[in-house]
Amino acid sequence: MAVYDVVVIGAGNGGLTAALTLARAGRKVALLERHNVPGGCATSFVRGRFEFEVALHQLSGMGTERMPGPLRGILSEFGVLDKLEFVEMENLYRVVFPGGIDVTLPTDRQGIVEVLGGLFPKEKDAVASFLDLVYTYSLEMVQGVFFRDPLISKEKYPTFFRYTFRNVEDVLDEFFTDPYLKAILSVYWGYTGVPPRLMPFSDLAVILWAYIEFKPFHLKGGSQALSNALLDAYLKAGGEARFNCAARSIEVEGGRVRAVVTEHGDRLDTSYVISNASTVHTYLDLVGSHRLPQDDLLKIKGRTVGPSAFTVYMGFDCTPEELGVFETSNFIVATIDMDSASEKMRTLEPQDWAMFSCYDVSDPDFSPPGTCQGALVCLQYADPWYRVEPHAYAETKYRYADAMISLAERVFPNLRAHIEECEAASPLTHMRYLGHPGGAIYGFDQYAKDSAFFLTNQSSIEGLYHAGSWVTGGGFQPTLTSGRSTAHAVLKAIKGR
Repeated sequence: MAVYDVVVIGAGNGGLTAALTLARAGRKVALLERHNVPGGCATSFVRGRFEFEVALHQLSGMGTERMPGPLRGILSEFGVLDKLEFVEMENLYRVVFPGGIDVTLPTDRQGIVEVLGGLFPKEKDAVASFLDLVYTYSLEMVQGVFFRDPLISKEKYPTFFRYTFRNVEDVLDEFFTDPYLKAILSVYWGYTGVPPRLMPFSDLAVILWAYIEFKPFHLKGGSQALSNALLDAYLKAGGEARFNCAARSIEVEGGRVRAVVTEHGDRLDTSYVISNASTVHTYLDLVGSHRLPQDDLLKIKGRTVGPSAFTVYMGFDCTPEELGVFETSNFIVATIDMDSASEKMRTLEPQDWAMFSCYDVSDPDFSPPGTCQGALVCLQYADPWYRVEPHAYAETKYRYADAMISLAERVFPNLRAHIEECEAASPLTHMRYLGHPGGAIYGFDQYAKDSAFFLTNQSSIEGLYHAGSWVTGGGFQPTLTSGRSTAHAVLKAIKGR
């Protein structure tokens, strides 16, 4: 019989940082992963001579050596920072309205004011005022919430209390009149999965502030390099990892965790479990709804599974310059009606909104010499894919991929002619590899009521904790950070027993 202080289920970002934090604290830890590699979304795969990055577009929170961000500090604490190489991106992003406005935003506050002020001169002062709000709000949130000010109040943090639960669309309407300007400034809604009308202003403000202040970064070797480095550090700290080994059940007795049973029938006795799997899978499949406290069951019933993605991975037989690609992050926006774009996420209709990332712009060594690669992605719910008959799935998937490439060709007309390797991933593909319901990449829909302000990493079941996008914001920095935070909560609980 194997006995562990903590069993961590899932080796995604949150699971890896949780397991590493615990192992470095001297705890006996077992890490279970159903896939054969670590990382979850933070992985890569090979087709032909290309190694494709699965999910990382812009890494936030790194900062520079002169002005380090929170993630740089965490990776340094873990001892993996010097084993990784990061490349700072020159710009935030490019937004192209095919046949219309084409604008690239720099990574500095005043530069954004100048660029957008040149395009929209009547609203230049409004852009400056809006960014003032973004900064004021974000700094109040960091000081009041992240640093847990015990004296937090409306009087001390007026901007935070006024704007936290307002939606992005309403705040943009408060500052601007031009719909294209609003679309440009809110394009990061794709990083949370909900359109500006439903997206909490808090999310957009912190995303913009973090990318401007700490800059977006590319990681040489892709996100798989980060996952490998974290796993290596975990193993060197004495942790145990089992791959191709999913958890089958979490045994609960008397309202407390007692053990985890693997799919191979091995029983791992433990008093603490950190699940990096979805809370839906954790509660309904691993614990079982009949053992679940009613409070936890009601919370799940009140939430909706968020979007997955449709991604076309392409390897090109030429350089980015030959494709006409000069920015790493490119948003292709064929409509300014973001509600319409969001509604299409629930259908198999061709999308009017997509992001095209070409990592070789920032890192010329990312692909073989004379080549480059790109990921063309749009958000999409799994629901319409469930209704596709098995015999029609391949045709439907590649027809959808073809429509996405056609959208990208409106900006990069030579794209299709230079494709050497191509692979498409539907929400069902993401569901298969992630194990998340609906292949969700951000956890639950990121509405205000299900934001990190209201989610908790601790279950009503004593000893059961969570890490990852299902209990915090989606994306790399939030999920990497969440594992560390949850591990500290477990260490505190162990110490207090």
